Amino acid sequence: MVKTLRLSLDEANRIAESLNYRHEYNTIIAVVQDVETKEILMVGNMNKEAVIKTLTTGYLHLWSLSRNKLWKKGETSGNFQIVEDIKIDCDADAVIIKVKPLGPACHTGNYSCFYRGYNDFINSARM
Repeated sequence: MVKTLRLSLDEANRIAESLNYRHEYNTIIAVVQDVETKEILMVGNMNKEAVIKTLTTGYLHLWSLSRNKLWKKGETSGNFQIVEDIKIDCDADAVIIKVKPLGPACHTGNYSCFYRGYNDFINSARM
């Protein structure tokens, strides 16, 4: 059973206001982790709006640096990431988002964006 994290707008705002948006485009780093397997699925950026949407809806929202817009992970693929827990680092500029994935996290169709070992990466770069 999935236990979706959903906070009130007031609670979400209090958390969002306390974070240190010191990265590119006033974002924090979001490390997305499978709540069951503990595997890292992806890394993204969150601005204040993405944090609040994530905390109030229970669905992972990120800020796209390339498109300069908010996006709900899975909005086109259907591979939503249901948020169960969030851990905030000591500097409040990065979070671990623990999710129940409803499909692959990577745009390549892989379960995780971290599907290549260093040998795979080096060998594929030697074309």
